[in-house]
This record gives sequence, C-alpha cells and structure tokens, in this order.
Amino acid sequence: MKTDHLPISTPQAPGAIGPYVQGLRAGSLLFVSGQIGLDPATGELVKGGIKAETERVLKSLCAIVAAAGGRPTDIVKTTVYLAHIGDFAAMNEVYKSVLGAAPPARSTVGAAALPRGARVEIEAVAALPER
Repeated sequence: MKTDHLPISTPQAPGAIGPYVQGLRAGSLLFVSGQIGLDPATGELVKGGIKAETERVLKSLCAIVAAAGGRPTDIVKTTVYLAHIGDFAAMNEVYKSVLGAAPPARSTVGAAALPRGARVEIEAVAALPER
C-alpha cells in the first residue's frame, strides 16, 4: 500500500470479510468498501428485510466516513447493488431518510447475488476536509 494511503477502520462497522479495508483515504478522498447489512457486534446479517439491511449499511458507511474525519454530507458518490431490483423503492425510502438532505451522485445496479445472502450492498466515495 502506498504510504500516502491511509486505511480507515472503526468498530462501528463490520470488519472486512475478505482481503480489503473498510475504507482507504487517499489525499482528501475516502473510498469506502461495499458494505452489507452485517451487525458489527455479531457479524450476522440483520433481520427485517431490505429496509433494515439498508439502514444498517448506511450506519456502517457513515461510521467509516466519521472515522476518517468526515460527515455524511461529504459523501459525493455511491453505488448501490440490489439482489432484487424490486427492492428499489423500499431501499430508496431509507436511503433518502439518511442521505436525502444533500444526496450524492448515485448508481443503482441489479446484482445476481451478494455476499452472505444480503439484499443490498453500498459503496461510497467521500471528499473529506483537508487534514
């Protein structure tokens, strides 16, 4: 890893389930790895369907951004992966409640399957304040 790249991690988000970091700061940019609805305390997928998973995912994303010194409003781009594109409206309702005040650019993609049987995965890029 380059010396100017700073890995970011927090216990407020689930640990990586593969060879990656929760987030990586490169200058003023933070790249947040895709998050699924895992409870950071148990490592298990939260119960309650797409809305509960989306809420947990966004809590994790925001916690990683906060660990890097940012705020949710610093998120400039997200990519949402849905295992069932029919979940779009329900996911969008939760997404809007968390990031709707100053929404970032976003892509939403239907995925054939997601890790651990998740219904939603979201990755993000944030533009952080200078250190």
